[in-house]
Amino acid sequence: MSRLRLPRPILAFPAIGWLLIFFVAPVLLVLWFSFGYKPGVFQTHANDKLSFDRYAEALNPTFFTTFWNTLWVGVAGTLLCLIIAFPVAYWMAAKIPSRYRGLLIALVMVPYWTNFLVRTIGWQIILAPHGWLSAALNWLGLIDGSLDILYTRSAVLLGVVYNYLPLMILPLYVAFDRVSQDMREASKDLGAGRIATLLRVTIPLAMPGIIVGTLLVYIPLMGDYITATVLGGAKGNMAGVLVASQFQTAQNWALGSAMAVLLILLILVSAALAGLIIWLLLLPFNRSRRLVIGVAK
Repeated sequence: MSRLRLPRPILAFPAIGWLLIFFVAPVLLVLWFSFGYKPGVFQTHANDKLSFDRYAEALNPTFFTTFWNTLWVGVAGTLLCLIIAFPVAYWMAAKIPSRYRGLLIALVMVPYWTNFLVRTIGWQIILAPHGWLSAALNWLGLIDGSLDILYTRSAVLLGVVYNYLPLMILPLYVAFDRVSQDMREASKDLGAGRIATLLRVTIPLAMPGIIVGTLLVYIPLMGDYITATVLGGAKGNMAGVLVASQFQTAQNWALGSAMAVLLILLILVSAALAGLIIWLLLLPFNRSRRLVIGVAK
């Protein structure tokens, strides 16, 4: 009885179709709109005359000021997520018995399954000047008066760290879980302490997970506008809010599309520069490690 044999790449067709429909097509549509213009007060866009005028209009001091504020929040938020997620993920992967890890992963994911807007509004309630957190801090004597953190950049930073932290914990957990306990034990048997084992064995082997987690947090964080709108107000304005305002308030889809394209390019450039800087910083360590391996051979 003959079997129907299909080519193996066909298994990737659903994922490819998903990316083409829900990622590539929208990006191309936004790119097409960016070359158009707003024809009238009651119309959103027109593409009968193509030009780069919207890009020149988007490159204004307001956009660059907002982008630098977004970059600060994005870099600080990503670093805070990495600092918080690193010990949590390592503890889950290396210190907790395997029978409890599924429960801990579920506890990490349950808040993430809640609607993004609902979670952010929850922090708006918590950080309210006369909310329960303000009353608790006054009762403890830590502050005198109302809590003045809402509608500031600090509130936005707190919100993005909370919202995107699971996207950093899970890749780090997978990366640390794949680091064999035997390799850590072998490193200790060869005379390396805990810090040396962490720096020379665990972190280099888990580096792919660290890179993936950093990208998963940094890229969507830079385009976030819900957190900035709900928690930041005018003081916590981010580039995503500026782009959304062109689509929703100004109804200028051409200018909003141009800003979106510029934001995508700036995110890619900043991520590439960060990767280059990290590679240059790790280059001496990588050379020394290759030297040690070559001597050992």
